[in-house]
Amino acid sequence: MDVHSGGAYPASKLTNFAPSAFVFRGINCASMEGLLQALKFDKAHMQVHVCTLVGMAAKKRGAKRNWRRDQTLYWQGEELDRHGPEYQQLLDEAYMAMFTQNEGARRALLATGTATLTHAIGKKKESDTVLTEREFCSRLMRCRSHFQALERKR
Repeated sequence: MDVHSGGAYPASKLTNFAPSAFVFRGINCASMEGLLQALKFDKAHMQVHVCTLVGMAAKKRGAKRNWRRDQTLYWQGEELDRHGPEYQQLLDEAYMAMFTQNEGARRALLATGTATLTHAIGKKKESDTVLTEREFCSRLMRCRSHFQALERKR
């Protein structure tokens, strides 16, 4: 199942562009794209603002940020190496927070059943993007497995 904003439900609801409100480490996020683009800003107040954005507005806000040269991203005053374990942990925590807190996103994720999730338009090189296709899809499937296990326990 290819996850992209122009696709059909449930894939369209799983895209980072979809409005999916959640709170991440005390910051209100309107979408995962807002959070991902906020990571490109070193000023905490700018991150808070970018986290309120959804879809293309979020993507455009972060598009001109030059993080690729030194591969450094930020969260609330802390520098993160794009290729480091702390960054991967932040992504894990962010996706789990979104699916835990946002019932609509979680329902869409569970509606994918056992389908292999792909993201055909996603980039493959970590140095080119804050989230590769592999990083994105593996997190979706890991979160799905987590929530499927919780559903089986009920």
